[in-house]
Amino acid sequence: MIVAMQELATEDQIDLVIEAMVDAGVGVHRTTGATQTILAGVGPTSSVDLTKFEVLPGVLHVHRISSPYKLAGRGFRPEGTVVEFANGVSIGGARVVVMAGPCAIENEVQIVETAKRVKAAGGSFLRGGAFKPRSSPYAFQGLGIPGLQLMFDAARANGLLVVSEVMEISQIEAMLPLVDCFQVGARNMQNFNLLRELGQVRKPVLLKRGIAATIEELLLSSEYIMSGGNYDVILCERGIRTYETATRNTMDISAIPVVKKLSHLPIVADPSHGTGHREMVAPMARAAVAAGADAILVEVHPNADKAASDAAQTLYLDQFDKLMSELRVIAAAVGRTF
Repeated sequence: MIVAMQELATEDQIDLVIEAMVDAGVGVHRTTGATQTILAGVGPTSSVDLTKFEVLPGVLHVHRISSPYKLAGRGFRPEGTVVEFANGVSIGGARVVVMAGPCAIENEVQIVETAKRVKAAGGSFLRGGAFKPRSSPYAFQGLGIPGLQLMFDAARANGLLVVSEVMEISQIEAMLPLVDCFQVGARNMQNFNLLRELGQVRKPVLLKRGIAATIEELLLSSEYIMSGGNYDVILCERGIRTYETATRNTMDISAIPVVKKLSHLPIVADPSHGTGHREMVAPMARAAVAAGADAILVEVHPNADKAASDAAQTLYLDQFDKLMSELRVIAAAVGRTF
């Protein structure tokens, strides 16, 4: 259930409504927007009489949420969520943000050179995997925390933020001081224990769509994080597995406007995993910005053909520079800044 308070509702009135909701046996999540406070009631709400809340002082309207996701739905934050980071960077506002870096951190020279070029091109985040969930147990699995430290140092030296994948609960504590945003990969989208734990962390989470997940399943996974009190969730469309074999995955650009309609959460597009082919990354990145993506996540590498992982879909740094110039034009054309 959603209780929308009047614009001039007092704290005493809001507290009274919260108390009434708790007495009715539902959990309460509060969000305060630019003009009003929204109270979302989660739990066994189907038998709750909504009329008892409609007459309380300061209440504008009350309605039952029909979708299975209560906190991720647009009604919880009608104005949309903007996730704020350091250095004035935000995802979900007017600006399109770019996250770029190698699939895997390999060594200091690689990550330092990449950081310099990402910053020079206008990127805001340095991305890179320290822990790699690979299909083969014999493939490169990442450098772990020492590699993440290398990326953190390179990012900070160039005024960049850090986003990196967490694979299991035991990694969270060690990663906390070294990342600005946790990434949950496609394979872990429904690792509900990990999602619950990230709900207790007060750091943004980038949640990737599962390999064969529906949009509703993606939003329900975000609900696990938000139900723990962490509302700084960023969704990511990274392609889904279909019967098509011409690309590694099928990049679902339509998911971007669909998510914008159903949810208040910002959404990122990952055309590198979405296509699996270097020559397709730029066209799909341009399409994603045109479709309303709040950020773009791409894989770049100084020597892309020899990257330790995902070489076929990784851009060379010169290609990344060209893409950034193109995205500036697209962003301006759809009324966004870059």
